[in-house]
Amino acid sequence: MLKLGKVGLFSLASVVVLGACGGANDGNNGGNEEADTDANEEEVTIEQIGSEDADVELVFWEFGNTGYDVLIEEYVEENPHVTINLQNSDMNDLHDNLFTSISAGTGAPDISMVEEAQIGRYLNAQESFINLYDHDADNVEGEFLDWVWRGAQSGDGDFQFGLPTDIGPTVMFYRTDVFEEAGFDSSPEAVSELVATWDDFRDVAEQINEDTGKLMTDSGELVFNARRDQATQQYFNTDGELIVDEHDQMREAFDYTADLLNDGLVGDIPLWTPEWHSGMASGEYATMLAPAWMQGVIKDNEPEEGVWSITTLPEGAGNWGGSYLTIPAETEHAEEAYAFIEWLTAPEQQLKAFLGYGLFPSAPAVYDMPEFLEYEDDYFGGIATAQVFGEAAQAVEPVFKGRQYYPVDDEFKQAIDDVAGGVDPEEAWQEALDRTERILAR
Repeated sequence: MLKLGKVGLFSLASVVVLGACGGANDGNNGGNEEADTDANEEEVTIEQIGSEDADVELVFWEFGNTGYDVLIEEYVEENPHVTINLQNSDMNDLHDNLFTSISAGTGAPDISMVEEAQIGRYLNAQESFINLYDHDADNVEGEFLDWVWRGAQSGDGDFQFGLPTDIGPTVMFYRTDVFEEAGFDSSPEAVSELVATWDDFRDVAEQINEDTGKLMTDSGELVFNARRDQATQQYFNTDGELIVDEHDQMREAFDYTADLLNDGLVGDIPLWTPEWHSGMASGEYATMLAPAWMQGVIKDNEPEEGVWSITTLPEGAGNWGGSYLTIPAETEHAEEAYAFIEWLTAPEQQLKAFLGYGLFPSAPAVYDMPEFLEYEDDYFGGIATAQVFGEAAQAVEPVFKGRQYYPVDDEFKQAIDDVAGGVDPEEAWQEALDRTERILAR
């Protein structure tokens, strides 16, 4: 047992527990088959942080490498009546176990992280969560970007499921050497002006392809994602009704991407594959339309400094990733749980999480803090990367996604893949609509 005075880490264990649903193949093990030792088991790391004599224990489920254990030690030192049982597991396992526990009415934690892509899965289960407005969450609502806050809100705006943690604002990563080979100025300011619009993006793609023989970007999927995320209307309205065929923004995103694919200007390289990584390193494609957290992926894959740089997307920005902290209704310590997540997501703690672990803040007050403004990255040419992502975060358009957003989005991304495989765009679009209708009819 390790104790630091009355506060500290007094238990650390890596335990294997039976999965409630799903298996190891659902996890993020990077395709490593050796990690799939038992399809019915999952690994959960548990840290008990705080005093053994604390009055309240909060069980907190998290996924990923957040660094929250460090911040929790700070919190329990200031609040010795609280100890926090931090349990880290695979992202997919966490969501499956949370869904199972709230369905059964037992086994849920006091606090659970929920990934932004998964929050819609729980929107019809208000009775299983604490409405954070009941704990005066409206007092901190203004501390967060509006579109992020709304991402964990009911359609009528009366129920707030979670407080935002990090986000993934998207920008354009680009190869300076490929742009220079095509005769362009490769500075971030020049490239931003060069591709200010999506028409510009296509023009530059044609020039790069003509002069270098290289692709503008890795896949049609990321082009479609970028255009989709800039739309003010996507698949559903706030009543949960499918509207994708009633407005032109999503069809324009689809047609634009289909045209680039059919003209051979963008690739059909699946993300996370060896071909994708090798293309990133060799300069097979000139740009990657991706979120803040992609910085680490690029650095790990292409270690040479100064080759990749960062600038804004044409016509705005989007978001890919992030999470919320929710409080399941099963908790007996809602007041203490809310006090903790309010503290953890405050701008001061978000700055620490950014500087220590690269979690990009959802609280715009951080964007004006000196440590944030002065943050530069030699790998990307010494530019103030934090400022670029901060500007992108503030340019994201708020949009209602709905409970069935991601299953439907998968069908339209499948349509993009179909076009890349030679299917006529009109046929691919209609087939995606047909599949969507079948999903919604279940």
